[in-house]
Amino acid sequence: MERSKLSLRWLEVFLMTARSGSIQDTSAESGLSASTVSQHLLNLEKHLGVNLLDHSKRPMELTPAGAIFARHVKEGVRLIRRGETELKTGNWSDAQDLRIGIVDDFDAEVAPELAQLLASALPKSRFVHYSRPSHEILKLLVDMKLDAAVATPPLEPMPGLMEFRLLRDPFVIAVPADFTTAPEDLLLGQSALPFMRYSRHQIIGSMIEIHLRRLKIQLPSRIELESNHSLMGLVADGSGWAITTPTSFYRAKRYHDRVNLLPFPTKGFARHMSLFITDVFPPGMAEVVASTLRTLIARNFVDSMIEKAPWLDGEFTVLDTPNTPSV
Repeated sequence: MERSKLSLRWLEVFLMTARSGSIQDTSAESGLSASTVSQHLLNLEKHLGVNLLDHSKRPMELTPAGAIFARHVKEGVRLIRRGETELKTGNWSDAQDLRIGIVDDFDAEVAPELAQLLASALPKSRFVHYSRPSHEILKLLVDMKLDAAVATPPLEPMPGLMEFRLLRDPFVIAVPADFTTAPEDLLLGQSALPFMRYSRHQIIGSMIEIHLRRLKIQLPSRIELESNHSLMGLVADGSGWAITTPTSFYRAKRYHDRVNLLPFPTKGFARHMSLFITDVFPPGMAEVVASTLRTLIARNFVDSMIEKAPWLDGEFTVLDTPNTPSV
């Protein structure tokens, strides 16, 4: 076998196709034409002398030989990319690329300032920023389309990620400003005001539903929204009440004077915001980014919210804990 002629691009295209089972999906993901993807796969199989994919099936599946090869290739490509990243970022000021995804909760206040600070600290770097919901951000990171991600930790384990915790964001009750019913009565369903949910497709919505089930609380499902601003707008208009977090509430500034936050009664709960990286990304650089994020979050969210609601002090707080190996 002429190992020197084995193309890294062939291997990357093979892994993408093995994951998606589709030439078209690999084409869209890689930016290559479908014919180029097919040619790369053909070249690889011809070079190895074995069929790696069953092209007759839709979606395509790995052959037994392909499954064995994919395990080794995935690890090999990961190590190559790690070496490439370390070479590029061995000196912080010489780093060349940084692709970071930030959960949309931080899109307006934190992301622009972070971009400015990183652009100043990394004069030779090309900085690319993405804003998405947490579950989408984490998928982009796992698929190696991001170098680092700021998101709510996933509900299911995602091995291979390193976590740097940034913020404890407790769940609270949001009600119209003139509303007087006790939060305990809301959870018991003793109010004509309907409960409005975050979408259960989002991590925040799923976390709320899990906690309500844990407390054996059943509330009618009438209104479910993905948009945080829409949810806060409906609360402000007196159309319902919601379970949210200080960070989510703070984003909807136009409604602050028409929405009150109340502590979650009985057993409270919280989500965390964290910086995630894979083991390809240098931990030293991640520590610098995490420290910068904590400073920005404290200034733009925590301090302002505690001034508005002093009872949040100690509950809504920046976390400066050691990083966690995986989630």
